[in-house]
Amino acid sequence: MELHAFPMIAIILAISTVAGLIAVRLRQPLIVAFLVVGIAVGPVGAGWVRADNTIELLAKLGIAILLFLVGLRLDLHMIRSSGPVAVATGLGQVLFTSVIGYLIAIALGMDTVTALYIAVALTFSSTIIIVKLLSDKRELDELHGRIAVGFLIVQDILVVLVMIALTAFGQETGDSLVVGIVTVLLKGAGLLGGAWLLMRYILPWLLPYIAKSPELLVLFGVSYAVSVAALSEWLGFSSEVGAFLAGVSLASTPFRDALGARLVSLRDFLLLFFFLDLGSRLEFTDAAKQIGEAAIFSAFVLIGNPLIVIVIMAAMRYPVRIGFLAGLTVAQISEFSLILAALGLSLGHITNATVSLITVVGLITIGGSTYMIMYSHQLYARLRPWLLVFERKGNHEPDSHLVDENFDVIQFGLGRFGGHLADRLSHAGHRVLAVDFDPHSVKTNTRVGVTAVFGSAEDIHLLEALPLTRAKHIVSAIPNLETNLALLAGLIHHGYAGSIALTAHTRHDAEVLRAAGVRTILEPFSAAADITSTVLNDLLADSGEARGDEEQGDEEQGDEGNDDAGRRY
Repeated sequence: MELHAFPMIAIILAISTVAGLIAVRLRQPLIVAFLVVGIAVGPVGAGWVRADNTIELLAKLGIAILLFLVGLRLDLHMIRSSGPVAVATGLGQVLFTSVIGYLIAIALGMDTVTALYIAVALTFSSTIIIVKLLSDKRELDELHGRIAVGFLIVQDILVVLVMIALTAFGQETGDSLVVGIVTVLLKGAGLLGGAWLLMRYILPWLLPYIAKSPELLVLFGVSYAVSVAALSEWLGFSSEVGAFLAGVSLASTPFRDALGARLVSLRDFLLLFFFLDLGSRLEFTDAAKQIGEAAIFSAFVLIGNPLIVIVIMAAMRYPVRIGFLAGLTVAQISEFSLILAALGLSLGHITNATVSLITVVGLITIGGSTYMIMYSHQLYARLRPWLLVFERKGNHEPDSHLVDENFDVIQFGLGRFGGHLADRLSHAGHRVLAVDFDPHSVKTNTRVGVTAVFGSAEDIHLLEALPLTRAKHIVSAIPNLETNLALLAGLIHHGYAGSIALTAHTRHDAEVLRAAGVRTILEPFSAAADITSTVLNDLLADSGEARGDEEQGDEEQGDEGNDDAGRRY
């Protein structure tokens, strides 16, 4: 049945709403439901999406706004702190996954070219899906979220180079590969230079005029994100890279929060079409014959890719918990894998059977990794005893001389809240020993009166190397409930007798900590709300008194006027 664009969109939205409602009732991820709807309306099902490119256009708009908002949330500090590990992890994971995937394909009896395509397809993960999941879980700003976004962007850049290499290989010209790579580097330098000029000279001057109208600010945000994404795609890069760069260029402006808040709903609506479009691209021509091979490759992606990331990050002295949470984000193949397969098919390098195999692996890994990320903390709690084998020995052992030094406070966590807390304590004259599991935060610590060491609050052996008997107070600025409970258990195990203050972001977490015997609980959100309400009450009271004085003055003036009128008449 052939449908025009408008009724087709209406029917697809209705089907998606019903599928979403069923998924919510069954407590299943919406992403999986939308992928199923995409398959149902794609070539395998009704064939509506293939007959019209409206879905694809809306999907690209959603992708551009999603990556634009991710770029808006980043600042120079985040880039500096997560940049080195993101590059090392991104490149390392691509290298190891492609090599191991190639060897698995060869072992299964595939020819060299087919094995190469499958190996590369297994390498790249979906930035859009991962960012959406981390955003829904509010983990984009956490350490593992920042690292994951960083190495996913690295992967997106590598995809462009792989596409150029494969195209040159298909043309069988020796010089085209070198020329293509040099051209991409020059275009990339031009794109970065243009973004810097906009960020440095034009946007700071232009945005104050645009921001006078909230509607115009939203229109500017969408048009700017889409325009830079389109320019990036025209230059040979992916639209994701361009949209992300557009967001980064506005991240240092005072208007980023207003833009981000207003575009979130539009992002969520348009991303529906991305998942519908992705589901519609899945084809299962020879799927029945490839279940065994698909299962092997899917197991490698779901299990092997996260292990590779864990090992690389452990070698860089990151705790296994951070490596695990970041590693789960590469436990699927991306939409680029399907594009790569289509490119290989058009160049005559692979057959429909290989495209079908990559498609089945994509469906299995996208669905499986979605559940793994949604329940990442529960999964880590179950697997932690086996994962600790990857922990580097000596990671959490500060210098032995610290045991003999005097510190008033031992504080765990140097993030946004923890950093401000350490500053206030040191300015008040207290000696602070800060423990953080981000090596970059420890290395770049320049706070006066604050000694920073690397370690994890969950590591009970770390406490043996800390001067617990000399510290009067233990403070945790980490809001994670499981981490705080583990720290509390470790302190009790070591017989710590001083005061303990732990942080909670929710009332539920605060009640759990109180039930565990913690007397002092830091609730930054509640404290901020109390202070804000006090300030607002004072402001309203002052304005009320001022208004009362004005009204009283008006009444007095009115009375004087009446008296004058009486005297005149």
